[in-house]
Amino acid sequence: MTLADVRGLFPTMNQSRRGFVMTSLATGFALSVRKAEAAIVTDSAGLTAGEVKIPVADGEMPAYRAEPDKGGPFPVLLVIEEVFGVHEHIKDMCRRFAKQGYLAVAPELYFRLGNPAAMTDIHQVIDLVNREPDAKAFADLDATVRWAGSQKGDAAKLGITGWCRGGRMTWMYASHNPSLKAGVAWYGTLSGKSTDAMPTHPLDVAASIKVPMLGLYGGKDQGIPADEIAEMEKRLKAAGDECQFIVYPDAEHGFNADYRESYNEKDATDAFAKCLDWLRKHGVG
Repeated sequence: MTLADVRGLFPTMNQSRRGFVMTSLATGFALSVRKAEAAIVTDSAGLTAGEVKIPVADGEMPAYRAEPDKGGPFPVLLVIEEVFGVHEHIKDMCRRFAKQGYLAVAPELYFRLGNPAAMTDIHQVIDLVNREPDAKAFADLDATVRWAGSQKGDAAKLGITGWCRGGRMTWMYASHNPSLKAGVAWYGTLSGKSTDAMPTHPLDVAASIKVPMLGLYGGKDQGIPADEIAEMEKRLKAAGDECQFIVYPDAEHGFNADYRESYNEKDATDAFAKCLDWLRKHGVG
């Protein structure tokens, strides 16, 4: 079998001298986590939803977009993936936000590196996403904002939300783009080792965030200590930022991930309502 034959078997992949490039989004759910018995499925009735291509500096980035199928322009919500990429859960979250009147768009920020949703070893997933430079993610998100503004999106009403690694990026992008109206970070890590790809972390950039921010965290999250959450809140308030943190005492990391055993329906439902309230209160909606 030739290399061309292999590529024919995997049409969503393209191996080149630049490395691995995802040309289409993953299908199904992430393979590296234990699954719950069922996941929420939000239909696309009344929506325009599906994969799109967003022009970026070195090509096209796949993304998932959902928006109401009538009207517009719509407030723009950047929906930032977990470490597992833009898989079915993230697509479903876009549809949930679109049902609330948003143009919700989830760019596949790891598309140059590989497909984390297809990996079965969580350690390989972490190694992959840790190689994504923050600076490149910022540029890709900037491109996503431009793309949304050229569609049916009102980029003057711009918000961001994300989970896990996407929660971290929600904080980081808020420090990068002050034109955001509001952000909601779900259990995003706040500290970490400085690397070439990630030279700083949310605690390091807290003083530079001038965007109203809501943090949604789990009291039983073993990876994000309570003292770090308190320190982040302290630094944001010292800088004069409008912020609020809600810590759900019985929630674990990933409490919104309805396809995982960590899902906490009560807290996830409450957190989604508070996310919407925060966005609307600050002009994203």
